[in-house]
Amino acid sequence: MIYLDHAATTPVPRAVADEMYRVLTEEYGNPSSQYPLGRQAAAEVARGRQVVARALDCAPEQLRFTSCGTESDNWAISAALHQNRHVGKHIITTAIEHSAVLEPCRRLAQEGYELTVLQPNRRGIITAEQVAQALRPDTALVSMMLVNNELGTVCPVAEVAGLLRGSKSRALLHTDAVQGFLKTEFPLTELGADLISISAHKIGGPKGVGALYLGQRLRNPRPLLPGGGQEGGLRSGTEATAQIAGFAKAVELWQAELPQRLDHMARLRRYAQEQLTAIPGVQLVGDGAAPHVLCVSMEGYPSQNVVEDLGAQGICLSAGSACHKGRPSHVISALNLPKKVAAGVLRFSFGPETTFEEIDAAAAALRRHRETRFPML
Repeated sequence: MIYLDHAATTPVPRAVADEMYRVLTEEYGNPSSQYPLGRQAAAEVARGRQVVARALDCAPEQLRFTSCGTESDNWAISAALHQNRHVGKHIITTAIEHSAVLEPCRRLAQEGYELTVLQPNRRGIITAEQVAQALRPDTALVSMMLVNNELGTVCPVAEVAGLLRGSKSRALLHTDAVQGFLKTEFPLTELGADLISISAHKIGGPKGVGALYLGQRLRNPRPLLPGGGQEGGLRSGTEATAQIAGFAKAVELWQAELPQRLDHMARLRRYAQEQLTAIPGVQLVGDGAAPHVLCVSMEGYPSQNVVEDLGAQGICLSAGSACHKGRPSHVISALNLPKKVAAGVLRFSFGPETTFEEIDAAAAALRRHRETRFPML
């Protein structure tokens, strides 16, 4: 099998699975229990928090574990709006955000909030100037992702943070960094965002665990789940100890070779772009700068047919975000591409395990598809 869909999820290394198994079978106590087995489990949670917090370069108490990136996004939005409830009911976001941001924002718009959705240009670029033009005294929240999961576009989060500081805006800045976590060599807290959402399964960790960074401007954040008081009283519920341990192990493995991994993925992306765009009719989509995501289109050839054909040959790639489950992508729609170009969009995404030979095999399969299948009229 050739796996070229790392933006959807990533393989779990044996070391991560072994760490989770150890915790499941040896440290299985409830972290809230006061006897030794419970205290051991609590120590595992504390250690995991320290490891992930170090990767973000924040204090452990600024990091709260969640069940996934979607939960982190939803919590960030609700916490920011609750704190700024006296500032106003204006939200700024972008048309290329993940649905985990766009859908709660749309629901809030139905409940009386005013929503400004910034549109990208045809290369998928959103600028800080667009945020500046949309900013108002009653803006309570700006939510802008770091790396787009379909295009690989890197958004100007740090520039927007500086803009908000410079204008003395009370708006809080949230960034969905699920695709950006450990895909840069600098800690994400250097971006200056007030809230940062991350997830384990994009870096070789298990599914079912994410985290939310709460910056210093978050004063007495509103609890997501009232209850027994776990996660500093902000997200009650028994901690997913094994998943947290797996998250921490994945972070350690990734950080141990961070420069090499980023360089390898960037070289893979450049090579894949050269090989794929050499195929007649294949063109680059977007202006992605992230090292692990490449979006192209084979104009006139429906992407779903390509994905199914290559999948039958053991080559896994995507027609866009896995979260759309076959529905048209709002991200691609926002680019206003010609119909046949939009219908032929394919996403290739890479990990540390991806090889140049696998890129060659995928390009050869794409050539065969073009030569043997009929394009849409």
